[in-house]
Amino acid sequence: MSNTTNDNIIACETEHLVFAVSGVDAGKYLHSQLSNDIASLPVGGSRYSFVLEPMGKVIALVRVTRAEDETFILDTENVEGLGDQLLARLNRFKIRVKADIAVSSQKYLSLRSQDGSPIEQAGFAVSQWGNGVVIDAPLTSIEESVVSQFVQVSPEEFDAMRIRSSWPAMGSEIIAGETLPAATGVVTIAVSFTKGCYPGQELVERMDSRGSTAPKNLRLLTGSIIDNAKSGDAVIVNGETVGQFTSVASDCALAYVARAVELGVVVDAMTAL
Repeated sequence: MSNTTNDNIIACETEHLVFAVSGVDAGKYLHSQLSNDIASLPVGGSRYSFVLEPMGKVIALVRVTRAEDETFILDTENVEGLGDQLLARLNRFKIRVKADIAVSSQKYLSLRSQDGSPIEQAGFAVSQWGNGVVIDAPLTSIEESVVSQFVQVSPEEFDAMRIRSSWPAMGSEIIAGETLPAATGVVTIAVSFTKGCYPGQELVERMDSRGSTAPKNLRLLTGSIIDNAKSGDAVIVNGETVGQFTSVASDCALAYVARAVELGVVVDAMTAL
């Protein structure tokens, strides 16, 4: 990266829950357990995936990075209680598998281009935030001189950018053990429909093959309907509750809204890219 200040790139320290899965069977095991294709992931590459319950609900949306040939890093938002849930799920079918799982909480430096232009990716993992690109790296791996190159913003400002980009987060749009994959708007980038079997596949495949959607879908809302709204508030149209706000910024919000209601923009990560 350049040593000059880059006013186009904003930076924020974020807390990540990190699972390091390593061993001769690590790749094969993760490929059998996650919704996306892990076997074809190159060293240094990143890819999103769901970790699902056997019945198909989401335990976590994780980013999988292949750090080395036999070492994979799974990271996601550090939500209270999620670490134990995700570890229990990853260990559930790990029988006679030569792979170790180490769990930690780490500070990351997250960068975002303010105009959507590409960011140099050396040493960082790529995130797809709808209409922009965010890249992240553990803060301990970055020199202070590099951190100071970018415009620092607060976690609240950074989260507002996420909301505007229609990107779902653990703990708000995705609740472990409750959320349906089809409702999140990121199935197209978190699921491979050609990779073979994995726990939870049946529900994902059935909804996709029928072209059906979840009873409520994630929407990006703007305008007067978000006035004074807070996360957890009901979305009310003509006196009727049609959904619930999950994340709110000053000029927009994310909410799950009944599929029959014509309100806002339905989140679709691929069309927003």
